[in-house]
Amino acid sequence: MVRVLLAEDTGILRETLSALLSLQDDLEVVAEVGTGDAIVPAAQRHHPDVAIVDVDLPGLDGITATGQLRAAVPRCRVLILTGLARPANLRAALAAGASGFLLKDTKAADLVAAVRRVAAGEQVLDTNMAISALRARESPLSPRETDVLRHYASGTDPRDIASQLFLSYGTVRNYLASAMAKLDARNRVDAIRIATEAGWL
Repeated sequence: MVRVLLAEDTGILRETLSALLSLQDDLEVVAEVGTGDAIVPAAQRHHPDVAIVDVDLPGLDGITATGQLRAAVPRCRVLILTGLARPANLRAALAAGASGFLLKDTKAADLVAAVRRVAAGEQVLDTNMAISALRARESPLSPRETDVLRHYASGTDPRDIASQLFLSYGTVRNYLASAMAKLDARNRVDAIRIATEAGWL
């Protein structure tokens, strides 16, 4: 029997997944959570073999939670199930230790098969996402430019960014300008859009 933990914040989808998996003779849903920070405590309490985790969870995002889960309960394998079809999410999920990455429009039979395969130690990836991730070019931004642009994208004022990153205000402005130039962006907002769409932020 494969023990499954579900981490999905949309109640009706979580209930539907639970019902689907419970119809299988060899699968048992042992825990359901709606927030990312509830994943590790639930896994430690219920000892699942596989956790099906959404990326966009409140409290703690699914990819960060995956890394924490793999560290806290190494025997529990993770299958990411998301509506966010971004190559960067696939790369981040694999780096966090996920064994599978599927989109929410996956057919029910394929999802059930993926849970079994992940439980058996295999890796299961959405083919189109894997190809996109391989084709995606590397970010032209330096780590510091990325960090500054990410802070700016979250609405932080450049002076506050300077304070938080222990940089001068002029240095922050220079990083934002160089990021714009490298991305061939019209302005800072355009730079955020380009970097986000490419999966670099």
